[in-house]
Amino acid sequence: MALQHANSGVVMDLNAPSAEPGRAQTRALVKSDSFEAIQLLVCAGNEIPPHQVAGKFTLSCMEGRVIIHLDNEDVELSMGQWVFFDGGVRHSVEAVEDSSLLLTIIFGHAPGLAA
Repeated sequence: MALQHANSGVVMDLNAPSAEPGRAQTRALVKSDSFEAIQLLVCAGNEIPPHQVAGKFTLSCMEGRVIIHLDNEDVELSMGQWVFFDGGVRHSVEAVEDSSLLLTIIFGHAPGLAA
């Protein structure tokens, strides 16, 4: 089944549905030439394994609490908090509580953003 992406001006409901225990779930919201937005649902005690993306990215914690493991430090993100990373940063995401995150990946150089 193909994922339903948002169309311009269409409101999307980001209230977190229940995630399947034992795994992280993703829901692609929109993808364009310049960015992609994805909702991540991670149950407490589960982890998104170490990975990296080429583009700059942000994570917004809409519900719960996670720890973002970086090579040299850990960053804790709680409900209502937001963090920005440069592209190529290797990281994993561990859910301390059942969590809903909004991930935005920026492709290439977007006008108005520092390079």
